[in-house]
Amino acid sequence: MSSSRLIGVGVGPGDPELVTVKGVNALRAADVVVVPVMAGSDGNDGGEPGRAEATVLHYVPEEKVVRVVFALNERTDRARREAAWDAAGERVAELLRGHSTVAFATIGDPNVYSTFTYLAQTIGESLPGTVVETVPGITAMQDLAARSGAVLTEGTEPLTLVPVTAGATVLKEALSGPGTVVAYKFGRQAREVAEALRETGRIEDAVWGSALGLAEESIQSAAGLGDAPLPYLSTLIAPARRDGGRGGKL
Repeated sequence: MSSSRLIGVGVGPGDPELVTVKGVNALRAADVVVVPVMAGSDGNDGGEPGRAEATVLHYVPEEKVVRVVFALNERTDRARREAAWDAAGERVAELLRGHSTVAFATIGDPNVYSTFTYLAQTIGESLPGTVVETVPGITAMQDLAARSGAVLTEGTEPLTLVPVTAGATVLKEALSGPGTVVAYKFGRQAREVAEALRETGRIEDAVWGSALGLAEESIQSAAGLGDAPLPYLSTLIAPARRDGGRGGKL
């Protein structure tokens, strides 16, 4: 039975100033900080630092950071994905056997479409008794709302979050309903997303953004979406239809 702690720390969408004080304290108090990196063509560390790693390095020394390869975007080859997850889980389990506290840094929030969820499940099976905790992080939709001026919800409006990796049909169904719709990971399906917005009459007020808080940040009206693919981690906000004046949805 393990007596170690695994802490999933949300480090926000990329701007290091958006890591919470609690998140910074957790990163600094941990014995090691694991950051996920994409695999290269040979299945090993691809070499390029990920967004989580770049953010973490603002707060902890490089020698404290451990890169672990995850099949972050592998959706078609299940066997390859499972093998990569098993290897990643074993690497983190190895770290937990040698340290009392291991932090895992994830962009956004560790409980919202996060790599950490799968890792925690794996560790729970391989090292029973490991204490698993999470520190919430600011999400991309919150950051995009702040930077663009888009209001996420008012009054009784619902908020629907859709990963477009689930398909454009799911997004279209959400856009046909009430309230604000947020789309994650839509960059590779920008054309389909634009079509769904136009068909549902939601494109004029919608806004999308990528690389929020970074030098290459882009925030634009969805009305300009074309056929060209966008960065994978692009986020879109289609605000609720609001025509009742101030407090109209209370």
